[in-house]
Parts: sequence; structure tokens; C-alpha cells
Amino acid sequence: MVRLGARFTREISVMDFRPLNDIRCEIGESPVWDDRTDALFQVDIAAMKVYRFSPDGADAKAWSFPTEVGSIGLAESGKLVVALRHSVVLFDPADGASRTIAEIETALGPVTRLNDGKVGPDGAFWIGSMDERPRPVSDPKGALYRVTADGRVEQKVTGLFTSNGLAFSPDGRSMFHTDSYGRWIDRWALDPATGAISNRTRIATPTEEGGRPDGGATDAEGFYWSAGVSAHCLNRYTPDGRLVSKHEVPVASPTMPCFAGAGLKRLFLTSLRKGRSPEQLARFPLSGATLVADPPVAGAPVSRFRDR
Repeated sequence: MVRLGARFTREISVMDFRPLNDIRCEIGESPVWDDRTDALFQVDIAAMKVYRFSPDGADAKAWSFPTEVGSIGLAESGKLVVALRHSVVLFDPADGASRTIAEIETALGPVTRLNDGKVGPDGAFWIGSMDERPRPVSDPKGALYRVTADGRVEQKVTGLFTSNGLAFSPDGRSMFHTDSYGRWIDRWALDPATGAISNRTRIATPTEEGGRPDGGATDAEGFYWSAGVSAHCLNRYTPDGRLVSKHEVPVASPTMPCFAGAGLKRLFLTSLRKGRSPEQLARFPLSGATLVADPPVAGAPVSRFRDR
């Protein structure tokens, strides 16, 4: 056992990551486990698709959308809440119907698009945007929003390059949030009844070599797992930002972890292929695959969008 302040946690053993199936996404992202149907949903941002996989990856179904699909979440109704380039829609996998809930940053046009999102313990969809202008940018236009089923949009954080890494603690009272280009991880206090956030605390500033933070997830012990998109790794941090384990993965750029399965004792990890060099693809031919592993700690449940 390793003492971490007033907490204890196990050392994390090496995980055996393997591809879920033969599908290779350009930008695989936003894996979400549906415990009602035993299925994994995820997106390919560049291909403008949402995928659904069986737990063994053998049964795959895909839906196409008119723009990039930044992220998704599960809804209480059984539908999906989906972030498109500048809108949030409710999508029904049963019949393919979509209904727009909110439009966001439409006035900014090609400057930004919606990116990482996750349903919070308040039942709202937390969705961030990214500034797509060539770097360097001195006045980033990305932001973080809270969207409710009745279409209310509340801007929460501004001045972001690439909003990413949303995850919530098991007790619903902390929110983790990252900026991939800014290379920081923040923790906020969250009121799960109102969605109010406060007490912003910068808990980590990872290097490129250490793993620039992309998507994230929390485990049952309250620790934060961050996909190190620049360093082919998955990092596990204590709630106050101490790195306690680093797992190398067989893809060049992992994008987001997701706990899944019975007891949330399985882990899925999406990755991207787009923009990787020939040398990277030769070294990491699985890039773009969704990986699966058995972690030695269970995950924290992810909430559903309160659409009823």
C-alpha cells in the first residue's frame, strides 16, 4: 500500500491492452458504457459517426451525422445526447431521429467547434469547445458550457484552447477538466443539485513527454485517469494531482478512457489515427483502435442526461 495524504490506494499493476475489433477510427473519442443494453457507444469525430459495439466488439453499428461529432452521453430516455459542431441534439438510436436542444458558438463560425463532453451528476450535459485556428493563438475562444434538456445553455469557463478531460468524482462533488493545448488539469468543487462550480484548483501541468491531457475518467477511489495523447500512455492521478501510475499503451495517441462492464471492472480506451506520421503508424499500427483492458480498480458510474 502507498500512503497518499490521508488516503490509501493500491499500486496499479501492468494492464494488458488489446484491440476490441478491427475498426480503426480517424479520431476515436467519447466512449460511453450503456449498462442497460451492455453496449459501448463512441464517436469518430472526423468520420462524423457514432458507433455502438457489443462488449466483445463483434457486433458493430454506425450512424452518420452532418458534421463532426465531438462527444456523446447517455440520456434517461434511452437516447443519446450528441455534440455536433455547433449544436447539441438528442438522438434516438432506435429510429435514427434527432432533435436539436441547443445551438452554441454559431456566431464564431469556423473558429471553434464543440469537443469533449460528459453528463454530470446534475443531469446536465457539460460540453466544451476548441479553438481551431492555427497556433499560436493569444486569445483562445474555446469555452465550457452546461446544457440542460430544456435548452438552457450556461457558459462556465472561457479562454480555452481545447476543452477536454471532463470527469466527475464518485460523490458528485468534484469536477475534473483539462485544456489539452494548455496542458493543465483543473479540479472544481461542484454542487450536484444546481451545477454551480467553485474553488478552481490547478492540480497538474503535464509535459508533452509525460502525456498531454486528453479525455478523462474517474475510478471508484476518486482518482483521475487521463489519456496522455502525446506520449502513448494512460496516467492515473490522485484527486490532488499526484501521478501514481503510468501505463504505456499500444497506440500513438490515446484519447479517452471509459470504465465499463459488470461492476465497471473493465476499461475501454479510444485512440486516434489522423495526423500520425508514417513512423508513428509503423511503431503503433493499432492507432485508431479502441483498446480494452482489465484494470485493478473499478470505475465511478457516469450519470445520464435528465431528459425526462
